[in-house]
Parts: sequence; C-alpha cells; structure tokens
Amino acid sequence: MMKNMRKLGVVTGTAIAVSLTLAACSGGASTTPSAAPTSAASTAPAAGDASEAHNDADTMFAQMMIVHHEGAIEMADLAVEQAESDEVRSLAEGISAAQGPEIEKMTSWLEAWGEETAPMGGMDMGMDMEGMSQEEAMADLESLSGGDFDRRFLELMVAHHKGAVEMAQSELQDGENPEALELAEQIVADQEAEIAEMEQLLSAL
Repeated sequence: MMKNMRKLGVVTGTAIAVSLTLAACSGGASTTPSAAPTSAASTAPAAGDASEAHNDADTMFAQMMIVHHEGAIEMADLAVEQAESDEVRSLAEGISAAQGPEIEKMTSWLEAWGEETAPMGGMDMGMDMEGMSQEEAMADLESLSGGDFDRRFLELMVAHHKGAVEMAQSELQDGENPEALELAEQIVADQEAEIAEMEQLLSAL
C-alpha cells in the first residue's frame, strides 16, 4: 500500500509540474504579442510629421508657384481696372481671388519645412510668356486699352496658365508631400478649365 501511495505521489507531482510548465509557456506567449503593438505605437510618426515630409521637388514647386501666382494676380488686378469686357473682368477677379489663398498656403508650407519662401532669381523665374518677362508683359498690357487690352490679357494669361500647368505636372511626377500633390492636381484642373474659358473668350473678340 505504501509503495502504491508513493507512486501516486510521484505521478501527481509530475502532473503538477507539467501543468505549471504549460502555464508558464502560455503566460509567456500571451505577453509577447501585447509587447509588439506597444513598440509599434512608440515608433509611429507623431501627428503633423507627414505634412512636413517633403523633397526638393516640393520645395521648388511651392517657391516657383508662389512667384507664378503673384505674377498672375498682378496681371489680373490690372485687368479688373482696365478690361472692357465684363467677362474678362469677371475672369480676372476669379483668378485673383483663387490664387491669393494658395500663395498663403504654400508660404506656410515652406515656413514649416524650414525652406526659403522665394527661389533664387526673383519674379522672372518661370514667368516666360511668349518670350516676355513679367515686367515686359505688364508694360505691354499697360500700354493698351479697350478690346486690344482684353485680347492681349487673355493671350498672355493663357500662356501664363500653361506654364503653371507644366509646373504642377512636374510636381505630380516628382513631388512627395501629400498636400503639395493635392494642390498640384487642383491647379491643373482649375487652370486648364480657365484656359478653355479664355480661349473661348478670345474666339468671340
């Protein structure tokens, strides 16, 4: 009887040891997955980091488009004052109203990125319109009036818009900042629509 009891004790002890070992393994397995999300969460980018991620193409796009928009607004403001056609005047007002806020947006990006807000070269960078600089285009427009002004304004603004579309398409190809890419898409859509409108107005003059 005592011999059997000793055997029973050994078996019982072994079963308990096995149970404890399994519990320990089970406990270790349950803690491993929970550690992974904690580690992943600690390495996730902080809110706002994505908007600051940019490359040279994004910087150039913002810098050049600010200058380009400033030129368009300068021309558009002159058209608001001097255009003979109500349609041309209304178009000019729309251009100025749309591009002002875009300049502010791109300026804020450059400041957040720690980049200069203006490119080397100043106002004439990217402003070639039929072989004319911004200053030459403005001088040309200021010398005209009536229907001649309207026609020349539309011709120059069409060329100006085509330059903006090319710049935006370059950003879509080479840029990486999500907000800059989104604005580039919007510029292509908006300015192609305005080019079509201006070409229609030209055909009616």
